[in-house]
Amino acid sequence: MKNAVHFGAGNIGRGFIGKLLADANVEVTFADVDAPLIDQLSHKQSYKVKVVGNDCHIDTVSHITAVNSASDDVIEKIVKTDLVTTAVGPNVLDIIAKTIATGIEKRFASGNEAPLNIIACENMIRGTSHLKGEVYKHLDLALHEKADALIGFVDSAVDRIVPPAEAANDDPLEVTVESFSEWIVDEQQFKGDIPDIAGMEKTQNLMAFVERKLFTLNTGHCITAYLGCLSGHRTIREAITDPQIHAVVKQAMEESGEVLIQRYGFDRAAHQAYIKKILGRFSNPYLIDEVDRVGRQPIRKLSQNDRLIKPLLGTIEYGTDNQALLKGIAAALKYTNKTDPQAEELQASLEEVGVRKTLATYTGLAEDCPEVEAIDTLYQQL
Repeated sequence: MKNAVHFGAGNIGRGFIGKLLADANVEVTFADVDAPLIDQLSHKQSYKVKVVGNDCHIDTVSHITAVNSASDDVIEKIVKTDLVTTAVGPNVLDIIAKTIATGIEKRFASGNEAPLNIIACENMIRGTSHLKGEVYKHLDLALHEKADALIGFVDSAVDRIVPPAEAANDDPLEVTVESFSEWIVDEQQFKGDIPDIAGMEKTQNLMAFVERKLFTLNTGHCITAYLGCLSGHRTIREAITDPQIHAVVKQAMEESGEVLIQRYGFDRAAHQAYIKKILGRFSNPYLIDEVDRVGRQPIRKLSQNDRLIKPLLGTIEYGTDNQALLKGIAAALKYTNKTDPQAEELQASLEEVGVRKTLATYTGLAEDCPEVEAIDTLYQQL
């Protein structure tokens, strides 16, 4: 594989997928609507990534250029590229779908019948399958069969903590990332040869890894944030080093982990080691990640298929413990942030109709179920 188009030149795009591709000697074209950012990337054709873990080092990423994703330039790149990836956020996938469809149409019109694989690298279950549905809405119906044969829409699970850039940093292109990264792709969905990219793992059981990340990293991260907010902590590191919060978060991840062990047959000792690794990532001294950032959009995080309610439903399904998960959900209801419309909406609902009706509205849990009763009791105690 020689080149790739990557939608999203923000911190995650540059610090995670863009870096892995460039490190594999793939020539990466970033596509974004941020004109000053695109100009800087086009001019410098490189940027620095500060990688922080047990130690700290700075890598230089090269083999890159950039185009405006609203221009015809990105269409021309799609016509000739070997791979399309995204890190734009779930809500933006629908927006770029038309551009990708136009690129595919022009690709076919130019006579390029080499396989093209598209991978949405988003914090979203089966994000690429969703993107495919949106692309096909804009793709000429006569080309659907050809696209089915030549265009692979490959679902993936991604995991790397990329906090906001430090304000003191005078290099607008430099990005800080943790040393840990995980990019797992569904090998059954590729068309043509599967690219060999260091850091991209292939699996035939993607959902197991999607839920492992959702139930462990995402569940633990947001519970750390919500309990941290209640205790007056500013950062995730401050919160997770609080012994009381650490104990609850670890227990919550063990409860959600039991669901994974029951559902997918994960090795118990290996999953305990994974939980330990996640807790270590939260306490990384080099990552300044504010609890308010991680806690944002509580309504989304309380939805039926997200990081709090989905593992809880699993504990109900398998009849396993869930006390720490219930406490985490109660803490989410306590989250206040006047700059977050979802937090404001949630607090307004609690004020107007109370805990049980609010939970029924946003989580899908039955208002009279034992779990809602328990959350209500914990909410009053917090």
